[in-house]
Amino acid sequence: MRHARLALSIGLLALLGLGLLPPAAAADLATVPAQGLRAAGSAGFDGVVEAVRQTVVAAQVPGAVVELAVKAGDRVRAGQLLARIDARAADQAVAASNAQVQAARAALEVASKDYARQQALYRKNYISQAALERAESEFKASRAAVNAQLAQAGQARTQTGFHVVRAPYAGIVAEVPVTLGEMALPGRALVTLYDPAALRVSAPIPQAMAAQLAGGAAPRIELPGLAGAGAIVPTRVQLLPTVDAATHTVTLRADLPAGLAGAVPGLFARVWLPQAGGLRESVSVPATAVVRRAEMTGLYVLDGAGKPQLRQVRLGRSEGALVEILAGVSAGERVVTDPQAAARAH
Repeated sequence: MRHARLALSIGLLALLGLGLLPPAAAADLATVPAQGLRAAGSAGFDGVVEAVRQTVVAAQVPGAVVELAVKAGDRVRAGQLLARIDARAADQAVAASNAQVQAARAALEVASKDYARQQALYRKNYISQAALERAESEFKASRAAVNAQLAQAGQARTQTGFHVVRAPYAGIVAEVPVTLGEMALPGRALVTLYDPAALRVSAPIPQAMAAQLAGGAAPRIELPGLAGAGAIVPTRVQLLPTVDAATHTVTLRADLPAGLAGAVPGLFARVWLPQAGGLRESVSVPATAVVRRAEMTGLYVLDGAGKPQLRQVRLGRSEGALVEILAGVSAGERVVTDPQAAARAH
């Protein structure tokens, strides 16, 4: 008898593992109604974290990349070496320019001595005024040639400096889109750098909300991707002076406090602005009921037949164990609190 019960248990486990047993009944699912509350009037707008100071360091001269001193994620100091471009041809141009300067100076020395001799002969009336003027002209031309060669040599030395790429300020390397040995061309990006101490949130808001903000309303920033960040008070708020003609929105920029751990450019953010009119209706559900699959956020809601259906929703603020639902669920609808059980019964 004991062996029979053991065999039956093994068989049930095998059927369960093969998915041959029927799923759990929908009636057994734990549900709660979506709570309708009256919350302080505020509106949320999606935004993104941006770097106030972000620079794409590009090549100024052509040549092969012979050294990459940094990689994505590295912290760099101001003036630190980022990359080096092959400068052998530029070095040869500098050497040629220096040689031309020496030749021009030698010619100037000869012209200067000849001009001095011509002046002495003219004072003794041995040569004409025209001969003196011709010697003076040759002297001035030689002096101008020296100045031109010096300028050309300085330009060649400046070009050589473009082959060494350095950080314009202290920051973090966001991207290095080139590899060792690739050909750098003028304007091609070599390194993308940003300053982590200066970040802001940028979000488009309707014109009506922009008018309220101009009247003194204080926004709040939420970074859902940062655990425990809570509501953030921006240090500075700016409204751009132009309106998008297609969406009729105004871009709001809110500077984040310095040293906010985990905040990086591209992070999703939400801007909360107080609404005129006091309280508003709000719907909240337990945070454990939220389903996140890739970029989709949803809830399992019982339909008219009592079966769980996955419905996409838009989340709002989190208040303890509850999370606000901005769209997708109405107050009173039954929400499954165990998404895994709902998925098996679905």
